[in-house]
Amino acid sequence: MHITNVSYERLDLKLSDPYTIAYETIDKAVNFILKIETATGFVGYGCAAPDLVVTGELPDEVEKDIKDIIIPFLKGRNAYMSSEILQGLKLLLKRKSSALAMVDIALLDLVARKLETPMYKFLGGYRHSIPTSITIGILPIEETLRIAQGYVKEGFFILKIKGGLSLDEDVEKMVRLREMFPSTQLRFDGNQGYNVKEAISFFERTKKVGIEIFEQPTKEGMDELLGQVTEGTDIPVMADESIKTLKDTFRLAQNERIDMINIKIMKVGGIREAMHINSVAQSAGLEVMVGCIDECRLGISAGLHFALSRQNIKFADLDGHLDMIADPFKGLFKLDKGILYPSEAAGLGAIAES
Repeated sequence: MHITNVSYERLDLKLSDPYTIAYETIDKAVNFILKIETATGFVGYGCAAPDLVVTGELPDEVEKDIKDIIIPFLKGRNAYMSSEILQGLKLLLKRKSSALAMVDIALLDLVARKLETPMYKFLGGYRHSIPTSITIGILPIEETLRIAQGYVKEGFFILKIKGGLSLDEDVEKMVRLREMFPSTQLRFDGNQGYNVKEAISFFERTKKVGIEIFEQPTKEGMDELLGQVTEGTDIPVMADESIKTLKDTFRLAQNERIDMINIKIMKVGGIREAMHINSVAQSAGLEVMVGCIDECRLGISAGLHFALSRQNIKFADLDGHLDMIADPFKGLFKLDKGILYPSEAAGLGAIAES
């Protein structure tokens, strides 16, 4: 199954509702869509969502790499030799994780389409749906409560709250959210905004809230601090920004610094690399969530299919597409009352609308 043509499209996507996290405010995103075609007429699609903080890439760098490296490298190669392809590109692209993820997703989509099976079944298949949280960025308390109420009315039953700028406000938000929504699952993402003392104080002051997950409270690259939070609290502490590679996962697991990990396909360099990371987590007894960044539906679909393919992945935070204006992809999955269901079409599902 030789690759005869490779093309791409750049999507400059505005967000309908800009959001703030501990270190920046986001109002737009750039995604790239890769299309791989073979001599036998089969097609595969992949998505890249470069983010300087998360993936270490600028959009213009990725676009240049697509033109100068990825397209020339892929043409003429056998799509079945995907491990060889990805290893070769990894050496050429260095740490361009979303660009690698894009190629990996497209190659997997291509083979799953040829086999006429949904990707999650091609990857192994364990479940047919998974609940997702919906995220609320850093906002004033009353606005946070108002938005949360709207999401709960829509049927979402897992809320993920961003924080890390003001400990007192974060605590008040979580306490008041619990008062308003006694049966809603609440997760909190510190986005590296706390020191150890603040993180432990947050835990102590929100014990009665029953927060399900405490995500990345301290800065990445400081494993000991994250470990101190894990040791000093009774709430599951999850690494996100601290997990970018397989080595990161092994190191944190080996030293028992965390309880959970957040695997983002764009951050780690593709579904295959995510599988390796997931296996390390499983062997260490760490729980796993599949997350996302600002990705169109194609990228979210890839995360969903990966999440559905593994028994130990029990959590999802796949809502990055919801605020995107003019996302060209439709019908890849269904989101109904907070639960994601994949399309049963081959590969990742439908193709982009013209």
